[in-house]
Amino acid sequence: MHRPRIGYIGIGLMGLPMTRRLLERGYAVTVCDIAAARTDAARTAGATVAATPAQAVREADLVLLNLPTTDAVAQAAFGEQGVASALRPPQLVVDFSTVEVEQGRAFAAKLRAQTGCGWIDAPVSGGPPACAAGTLTVMAGGDATEIERVRPLMADIAGRFTPMGPSGAGLAAKMINQLIVGCAHAVMAEAVVLAEAAGIDAARIPECLAGGYADSPMLQNFYPRMVQRDFTPRGYARQLLKDLEMLHKFAGGLKAPLPMSGQALSLYRMLVHLGHAELDSTAVFKLYERPGPA
Repeated sequence: MHRPRIGYIGIGLMGLPMTRRLLERGYAVTVCDIAAARTDAARTAGATVAATPAQAVREADLVLLNLPTTDAVAQAAFGEQGVASALRPPQLVVDFSTVEVEQGRAFAAKLRAQTGCGWIDAPVSGGPPACAAGTLTVMAGGDATEIERVRPLMADIAGRFTPMGPSGAGLAAKMINQLIVGCAHAVMAEAVVLAEAAGIDAARIPECLAGGYADSPMLQNFYPRMVQRDFTPRGYARQLLKDLEMLHKFAGGLKAPLPMSGQALSLYRMLVHLGHAELDSTAVFKLYERPGPA
């Protein structure tokens, strides 16, 4: 079976395990990243390493972006030696990054105008373990014909792939995902606090509630990390804060009231302010911890 050649820009917490997954599935992948340790790891897994985004995508059929901020996407796509300087139809960009909705639409329009190539916004949910296992949840926005072109790729990396509409629709769906995720982090931290204060075995709550209305993958996977005080990053606190900031900017433009996620936003602002930006998003629990005995 012929698989498209991949140019992959941004191989961090999410991009590196996805790159390894693609290589395992038989894709030829050329990667580019600003961190040498990441490109070394990708090379060890079998990827080709390029010095610039333009170099990474020249021979690619599909260009995948997985970057931490809107500015990083703009630089990789349209900066000097960026993706746009090398693209020609029928090459296609798939952006897995979580960026501002209107900026995502603007990137797609700009790329089309400059190169004639399409841009699909395809933000993901599921974290690094889902990247490695090929079970991501992917929500997509873009031209319907171009979305159909990437379905075989999505079958190899995603457990669920849902086209949501035209350009920007995938990003709007991701904002809703992050609204729920941000609030759930804060609720789970409070659940740990309450269980421990009540004197019951807090670690057994996921088992106790499994199958009920309070059950969820987050309860089963994130809550135990709070109980264990394991904040090794699988998704950085700074990234969830960035997403919650974007969510509230987006909602503000739509005049949509979001009081619950506003509380989560305040918590993550405090968490990062206290110096915990590089911890896992579950580290929001640290705001609830009592000081130990003197």
